[in-house]
Amino acid sequence: MLTTKERAALKGMAQKLTPTFQIGKNGVIPSLTEAIDSYLEVHELVKLSVLDNCELIPKDAAEQLAGRTRSQVVQVIGRKIVLYRKADKKSK
Repeated sequence: MLTTKERAALKGMAQKLTPTFQIGKNGVIPSLTEAIDSYLEVHELVKLSVLDNCELIPKDAAEQLAGRTRSQVVQVIGRKIVLYRKADKKSK
């Protein structure tokens, strides 16, 4: 669970990001989930955009993605979603 200070810091970092992925009319499909999961492994923070033709409410889409990618919803503003997952930094 994120603390208020951590969430505020992540929101500040997310402001500078452009949306990396878009959720379209097909909604949250497995290939999108896999791509976001891989992206989170490297970058920890991802910003998504929910297109107008998507039937899902952005908050519902965020909750679905967070559950499927084992991440946390940082914020949902309008049609933008920010997710965070701490990367597993395993030494080789």
